[in-house]
Amino acid sequence: MRVILKNEVPHLGSAGDIVNVKPGFGRNFLFPRGFAIPASEGSVKQLEHAKRVADGIRRKELASSQTLAEKLNNTAITIRREAGDDDKLFGSVTNRDIVDALAAEGLEVDRRSVELDDNIRSIGLFTVPVRLNRTVTAQVRVYVIRG
Repeated sequence: MRVILKNEVPHLGSAGDIVNVKPGFGRNFLFPRGFAIPASEGSVKQLEHAKRVADGIRRKELASSQTLAEKLNNTAITIRREAGDDDKLFGSVTNRDIVDALAAEGLEVDRRSVELDDNIRSIGLFTVPVRLNRTVTAQVRVYVIRG
């Protein structure tokens, strides 16, 4: 079944793409959620319009992501945690802690965009990547100190 994507669908395509999907996936997932429309002759004109709209949205999102990335690259946050004698934390610092510290600085970031490979479990300076867009990634400096 050929469909036209109205929104970006992970691992399938972005808005305006014409893709082949299994009929059940189209009927049960894409169409009810408004992610796609059937690819018919009449929908080709809608596709052209959707591409123009999607291009505008993508440009705006990219510009806002780049602005936020500049702010994040110049931001250093400090998180206080209790630690033992060997500088190992009692607990850990997670991506949620990093997002909360950024929110205290006035920077709103989604928790899932913080790409922390493993929780921070020791005192020190860490550089944490934050993926804001497919092409834009910022680096936040995180200082973990004794609290």
